Amino acid sequence: MSGASYRISGAGRFSQAKTARFSFDGQSYAGIEGDTLASALLANGVHLVGRSFKYHRPRGILSAGAEEPNALVEIRRDAARKTPNVRATVQELYDGLDAQSQNRWPSLSFDLGAVSDIASPLLSAGFYYKTFMWPKAAWKTLYEPKIRAAAGLGVSPDQPDPDHYSSRYAHCDVLVLGGGAAGIAAALAAAETGVRVILADEQAEFGGSLRFESGAKIDGQDGFAWAQAAVAKLAAMDNVRVLSRTTAFGYYAQNFIGLVERVSEHLRTPGHELARERLWQVRAKRVVLASGAIERHMVFADNDRPGIMLAGAARTYLNHYGVAVGRNVGVYTANDSAYSAAIDLKKAGVNVAAIVDLRDNPTGPVIDEARALGIEINFGRAVIRAGGKLRVSSMTVQPKNGGGERTIPVDAILMSAGWTPSVHLFSQSRGKVAFNDETKRFVPGIYAQDCVSVGACNGTDGLSATVDEAYAAGAKAARDAGAKTAKGSKPKVDASESWSRGMLGAAPGAGSDTTVKAFVDFQNDVTAKDIRQAVHEGMRSIEHVKRFTTNGMATDQGKTSNMHGLAIAAEVLGKPIPEVGLTTFRAPYTPVTFGAIVSHARGPLFDPTRKTAIHPWAEAQGAVFEDVGQWKRAWYFPKAGEDMHAAVDRECVAVRKTAGLFDASTLGKIEVVGPDAAKFMELLYTNPWEKLEPGRCRYGIMLREDGFIYDDGVVGRLAPDRFHVTTTTGGAPRVMNHMEDYLQTEFPHLNVWLTSITEQWAVIAVQGPKSRDIIAPLLEGIDMSDEALPHMSVREGKICGVPTRLFRMSFTGERGFEVNVPADYGQAVWEALWAEGQKHGAAAYGTEAMHVLRAEKGYIIVGQDTDGTVTPNDAGLDWAVGKKKTDFVGIRGLTRPDLVARGRKQLVGLKTRDSEVVLEEGAQIVEDPKQAIPMKMIGHVTSSYWSENCGRSIALALVAGGRDRMGETLYVPMPNGVIEVEVTGMVFFDETGGRLNG
Repeated sequence: MSGASYRISGAGRFSQAKTARFSFDGQSYAGIEGDTLASALLANGVHLVGRSFKYHRPRGILSAGAEEPNALVEIRRDAARKTPNVRATVQELYDGLDAQSQNRWPSLSFDLGAVSDIASPLLSAGFYYKTFMWPKAAWKTLYEPKIRAAAGLGVSPDQPDPDHYSSRYAHCDVLVLGGGAAGIAAALAAAETGVRVILADEQAEFGGSLRFESGAKIDGQDGFAWAQAAVAKLAAMDNVRVLSRTTAFGYYAQNFIGLVERVSEHLRTPGHELARERLWQVRAKRVVLASGAIERHMVFADNDRPGIMLAGAARTYLNHYGVAVGRNVGVYTANDSAYSAAIDLKKAGVNVAAIVDLRDNPTGPVIDEARALGIEINFGRAVIRAGGKLRVSSMTVQPKNGGGERTIPVDAILMSAGWTPSVHLFSQSRGKVAFNDETKRFVPGIYAQDCVSVGACNGTDGLSATVDEAYAAGAKAARDAGAKTAKGSKPKVDASESWSRGMLGAAPGAGSDTTVKAFVDFQNDVTAKDIRQAVHEGMRSIEHVKRFTTNGMATDQGKTSNMHGLAIAAEVLGKPIPEVGLTTFRAPYTPVTFGAIVSHARGPLFDPTRKTAIHPWAEAQGAVFEDVGQWKRAWYFPKAGEDMHAAVDRECVAVRKTAGLFDASTLGKIEVVGPDAAKFMELLYTNPWEKLEPGRCRYGIMLREDGFIYDDGVVGRLAPDRFHVTTTTGGAPRVMNHMEDYLQTEFPHLNVWLTSITEQWAVIAVQGPKSRDIIAPLLEGIDMSDEALPHMSVREGKICGVPTRLFRMSFTGERGFEVNVPADYGQAVWEALWAEGQKHGAAAYGTEAMHVLRAEKGYIIVGQDTDGTVTPNDAGLDWAVGKKKTDFVGIRGLTRPDLVARGRKQLVGLKTRDSEVVLEEGAQIVEDPKQAIPMKMIGHVTSSYWSENCGRSIALALVAGGRDRMGETLYVPMPNGVIEVEVTGMVFFDETGGRLNG
């Protein structure tokens, strides 16, 4: 080291000749290629990198990995490429990188927000639950705006993201998560059997703790060198995919893992063809978790000063990056691993002022070596506080049972309370952890999925035991995934390091008073006294303690803080740690950008736009379209000089007088096929199906388990073992999922296949008195007489020379047919029917006219006239429920007392006293418009239109006890006055239904 540089000549694994310029808060610095932003800052003597969330205290770099809670910065490429809350410990350096600190004003060294540290007695744990209650009016005008302005650390980008992201689906036999010694050994064992393997690690280089362990040797090589050679071997294998810079952020059902790969964040000028990040969605037969362990800090007064960091992190910066974290370093520990850091620093020429060991008389090779190097060791003592402000300047030492104090000048303090197995992904898999009382660690216990944990994340100590366990687990995972033979050899560990257990909870320097700030959770500014306060105020569950204090919340997810917080709470409660429990680790493991999740699905690609085969014709005719789910549907077809209302009126009249053509292709269509198809239909729908003859149709209702209407549609039986099911346009995917779910989980004994055929068939509805005359000249092999093809029938034949499924059915109340043809021929058949229709004065009509026509007949639309709480009886559809059926989905729900109680909301018709007034859909209905506000609402309008055929407005509504109110006058309060309505039946046109037959 020389001058201002903390770079040690000859140390580290990167060439110091390859420099990279970067800036931090406008100040220019030099690093080297291979650095992270954190290592480059430390090499320049910069420890102060941020301000804490609540108290705005100066904060420095704590770790060297994804567990970093303090060094969160904004990375700027240009005005549109600003990423907040990037961990400096994982951000790779590139020439020209521009980083800014966060959560400070006007500057990092002088932050006015630090006044909150002075006011900290007023901001203790849970203060937000007790304040901001009065005066009530201040919430909107003062409290909420200020709280929202103070919330968060970084500032969200204010311009569209110009970069692109990609996503991939992948399947493999064995997925190994973690690229340390355990993960590499497991991947080697599995890959050598020939199965498909994916190995992923969040770091740029594989190796895990081998990056800093100077005493590890495997197969005769330095541990890190072995890791690089082994990964190169894996990458060269055809059956292996190696993913660096790739974080496993979520473990979901059935071995579905979410990974996010940083593709170009480390490049100075990423090519336009490169994605910024890539989302991997991986389904694996077996998963090997090799996620390692996370070092814990020591909890003592002012342990958050810049320059205080984890011992393993300091060792990583030295041995991997060639950077000393200080020139006069102190060490505070409760386990052996910190000794290795002190030894490596001492050998590199860094002065180690003293090692303070909370243990009384530990022994071991590393202690002997430290003593032999002349390092002062203080057993049975504690660091009770750290000095300094913007950078640590001293540590005050005292015997742990009390006594005289001694202050030792230092410019860095390395601390280690032990190592916590990283069980985050295991916990996300719904596995249950178990507490090892001997080692005081939570480790994987009961597995919920086909996975296995190996190495440090499984509580396995020692490199040799780790490699043995991981290699065996990888081989077994491969066999369980179908591998037959293995032909590799297990790596041999020649030398390794071993560490003792450590401690949990607050050290003597944490204090039990109300003024000492001994931090447990750095990211959320949670101290030991906050945990104690939570318990004193009645929090007994660790989940309640977590929420009261925010310990382990947000993006940190308790990586460094959870076990300490748990131990402190257990101590105050006077209970063993397992009885207090462990909080839930939630996905994502580390933050995931919206860009990675959304990928290409933004702008015009935000949602797929689906168009029917007939869409081009409608577009050419000047149709106005509306979005219905993902579909573009013709809303109405205006002629010159017509507005929407005039066009819809004309279309509705044409259908009733002559005929209309309607593109119904968007209706969901599902084929239910198999020997047990009828039995399956009996179970999924309320109606009976066993006796429905082939060639006939039936209106069907589908319920949820709770007895409420889920979907409806006409079903045609094409053959004894084949049904053509139609669903609502918006309901097609969920109905398919609903059917498949029941088939696989509840009725797997039924021999049935389900196929979505929505895209395969174009559907042309021809409705009106002249509909048969329009279709008949084009039809082959189907008799369209009323006797041969009665209402609610289906026949197969040809139209215009192409196959058709011709349904005689009506959603208008007129004689009607739905012509199903292969989608490739949809437009051609439509044009042929249109040409015939012109001979009879037919009109094309859109979805708005369809809505009016069906409302005139009282036909419901699920999702509009139902709201998820409507039963068949409520909708007046009792006739569609099989009275002799003993079982179907929802049959028990229908018998619930609240579903058969009097006074339920029922679907009825409404006529306004003033026939010219059209009600607003969603408008509320009351009995007495003069009652005090808030009024008692007894229902709402579900559908409302002007009907040219009826010469008046019409509406459908859900009204409490509706069918018992026929003829009653009710009221619809609106901003411009109260509208009187009369309760009527739901059919407004052709009440006898005679027009179905022309």
